[in-house]
Amino acid sequence: MSKAMYPGSFDPVTNGHLDIIRRASETFDELVVGVLNNKQKSPLFSVEERVKILKEATKDIPNITVVSFSGLMADYAKENGITVSVKGLRCSADFDAELVQSQYNHLLSAGHLETVCFFTRPEYSFISSSGVREVATFGGDLTPYVPDFVAELVHEKYKNKK
Repeated sequence: MSKAMYPGSFDPVTNGHLDIIRRASETFDELVVGVLNNKQKSPLFSVEERVKILKEATKDIPNITVVSFSGLMADYAKENGITVSVKGLRCSADFDAELVQSQYNHLLSAGHLETVCFFTRPEYSFISSSGVREVATFGGDLTPYVPDFVAELVHEKYKNKK
C-alpha cells in the first residue's frame, strides 16, 4: 500500500493545488494533505481554517486525509508511515527549490522518504497563493484561480482587514 504526503501552506488553496491533489490521489493508495503550521509566516488563514477549507475542497476524493503539522515533514512522515513526498512543479525555480528540499528529506529520513514531482498543467502554471492574495488585495476576481467558496472567504478576509 502506497502512502504519500502533499505538504504545503495552502494559504489559500488554489486550483493548481487541487489539480495536484486529484492527480496524486489517483497515483497513491492514500494521500495525506499536510497543512504546514509555519510559525515564521503570517498567514491569511489560520492553520485550522486552512485544514477546514481543504477538507471542503477535497470532500469528493475518498482516499484523502487533511492534517496539520509543524516541524520537519520528514519526521511527520516517519511517524505516520509515509514514504513519498508529493510536490507540484510550475517552473525551473520550483524544481531548484524542491530538489534541495528532497535531498534534505532523503537524508533526514535515512533514505526512507522519496519525492515524486507532478508537473503543473499549463492552465495552472502561473497560479500561486501569493498571487491570489495580491489580486485579492485590489478586489480582483479570484474565481479563475481558486474554487468559488475560497474566493468568497479570501475576499471576506480582506474586507475584514480594512
